[in-house]
Amino acid sequence: MTKITKEEALKYHAGKRPGKIEVVPTKPYFTQMDLSLAYSPGVAEPCLEIQKDQENAYKYTDKGNLVAVISNGTAVLGLGDIGALSGKPVMEGKGLLFKIYAGIDVFDIEVDEKDPTKFVEAVKAISPTFGGINLEDIKAPECFEIERRLKEELDIPVMHDDQHGTAIISAAGLINALEVNGKNIADVKVVVNGAGAAAISCARLYVAVGVKKENVVMLDSRGVITSDRASLTPEKKEFATTRTDIHTLEEAMVGADVFLGLSKGNILTQDMIRSMAKDPIVFALANPVPEITYEEAIASRPDVLMSTGRSDYPNQINNVIGFPYIFRGALDTAAKAINEEMKIAAVHAIADLAKQPVPEIVNKVYHVSNLSFGRDYFIPKPVDPRLLTEVSTAVAKAAIESGVARKTITDWEKYKENLLELMGRESKLTQQIHETARTNPQRVVFAEGVHPTMLKAAVEAKAMGICHPILLGNEERIEKLAAELDLSLEGIEIVNLRHDREAARREKYARILTDKRQRQGYTFEEANDKMFERNYFGMMMVEVGDADAFITGVYTKYSNTIKVAREVIGLQPGFNNFATMHILNSKKGTYFVADTLINRHPSKEVMKDIARLCEKSVRFFNHTPVMAMVSYSNFGTDTGGSAGAVHSAIEELQHEYPEWAIDGEMQVNIAMDKELRDTKYPFTRLKGLDVNTLVFPNLTSANASYKFVQAMSPDTEVIGPIQMGLNKAIHFIDFESSVRDIVNVTAVAVIDAMVNKNR
Repeated sequence: MTKITKEEALKYHAGKRPGKIEVVPTKPYFTQMDLSLAYSPGVAEPCLEIQKDQENAYKYTDKGNLVAVISNGTAVLGLGDIGALSGKPVMEGKGLLFKIYAGIDVFDIEVDEKDPTKFVEAVKAISPTFGGINLEDIKAPECFEIERRLKEELDIPVMHDDQHGTAIISAAGLINALEVNGKNIADVKVVVNGAGAAAISCARLYVAVGVKKENVVMLDSRGVITSDRASLTPEKKEFATTRTDIHTLEEAMVGADVFLGLSKGNILTQDMIRSMAKDPIVFALANPVPEITYEEAIASRPDVLMSTGRSDYPNQINNVIGFPYIFRGALDTAAKAINEEMKIAAVHAIADLAKQPVPEIVNKVYHVSNLSFGRDYFIPKPVDPRLLTEVSTAVAKAAIESGVARKTITDWEKYKENLLELMGRESKLTQQIHETARTNPQRVVFAEGVHPTMLKAAVEAKAMGICHPILLGNEERIEKLAAELDLSLEGIEIVNLRHDREAARREKYARILTDKRQRQGYTFEEANDKMFERNYFGMMMVEVGDADAFITGVYTKYSNTIKVAREVIGLQPGFNNFATMHILNSKKGTYFVADTLINRHPSKEVMKDIARLCEKSVRFFNHTPVMAMVSYSNFGTDTGGSAGAVHSAIEELQHEYPEWAIDGEMQVNIAMDKELRDTKYPFTRLKGLDVNTLVFPNLTSANASYKFVQAMSPDTEVIGPIQMGLNKAIHFIDFESSVRDIVNVTAVAVIDAMVNKNR
């Protein structure tokens, strides 16, 4: 795990603009007419419609996509009662997660009130604004009364995520862990260490999915909660055991099948785990230090199935797997509540997802060649993009079937498509790319270590946990530049390839390259001279395994870099060419554009390779490719020049790959306007499909197109260039690339390197 310093955290939250969220207009506001519609006099009309029928608020305002994250700051993370305002950064952070994972708008509301009755009154008073309320960081036992009353008195979804989020994710994990070890949920004995809000909710939900209440033993700071203990809260009394033979955690653990820890770190011993039944399940969820470490638990006995709340170990129980999608399903049905049926539906959707084949972008990155359901994977990863559609759909269906939905959905496939369109932004895809890279950071060489932008990107990528950077360049110049930019180089390797101490490595690389290219006229002397060039030296580091990926481009001409890559790395088997694509993430969707960098005037055969590389790469990013090969003409209206080459390439590709969704040649507007295309050209293989991949006939058109979109649409973020077809993770950037651009490409390069290792 990357250690976060106080300085980094404060700098992140202050930044150029304090905080983590903002309000963004969703309607035009450029003209006088726009403003007249947005406010006076036009705004009066929807007001009157809502006055006639309050349900019209869902039609004319953002109410149906707006959640309040509300707290009084009495139980903030592990910090305790720090006050309402002090907890605001956490509430903003929760709002950020709602937005990036499920497209839900959020206002964070900090209520300076500890009295439950007054708190409830305050929340009720503002509730007409919202389509749902997420209660956060409110201490027990007050949180139970607050949530109960709000659920009874309001007609919108209310959920205290600290209780139910952990319960839902861990219940899904419990169901799957029991399937792995072959035990019946009705027979297992469960020990719950902790009796706060999350522990009570987990125990209740475990009973709802099949655990027998008499098989649950709960402990608080005083030990086992027994029915003869005085002054028990109603919640603790609910799970008080009648057993009189156990009083301590050590005694409770003997013969237990399941341990759920929601208490404090390092209170569970290896001997306690050894005393459990065969194939024990241990959920040690205290954070950041679990009740027992993953290593200690696994070492205690080989048959243990283990989960923690940490992202650096298998089977992480993370609330972000649940709450964004639970509220998404509730909002999309205008539900009056989040009820038990909806929570249980989320449990089973999450559990079922772990049994499905894992997408390429998630797969092969957890030190296994094929991540699949079993002992080390029985909970989906937080980066799994399918959570949005699977969990939201399950919750929405349960809302409708249980009678709390105001709005009915009938076309579920269309609903899933709408969800994907809603999240067709860079923020979602890039988040997944970054988080996937963080699961297994690789050694990445940054060619131009003395360039300020590349140096900043390397330091940021290191801080984000994306990679282990290696900077090429003069160490004195790099250290001086870092000091000027106030950057820390701690943990970053610097390699001065021109230094005498690198002579042996230069010679080693030169001999390997000579052996590889001797039939292309290479001599050792020539190869040795080339090792003084950063692109040759850096790529050779990757070629021989001294590094895993290479980033270059802020100084170097593409033509030179391309030549070096072909010589040093070579092409993937089955391809005679390589290419690049850019990903355009817009509010309309995610689009893949090729070839934006490498092939100036591709022949028919080169175009075919580009299309084949695109098909493979788009699937890598968990999208189904729908490809249009574009030109200035449509379907043979011009048979000369590049249009003719595209036409011929399409004919051969459709013959060789009849299952592909690919067609052309066609103009860009025909490709992008499905109705126009299907009406004018009903024979197209793309009929009824939305194009997401554009293959251009030459470098000029591809490069100009993505840069034009980038310049004209600031909301569209561009990722790339992304290399396709080289044998190893060598990636290029533009000389005008920003720090963020380089970090994004670095994350892609890391994932590329992971997959290459498991190829």
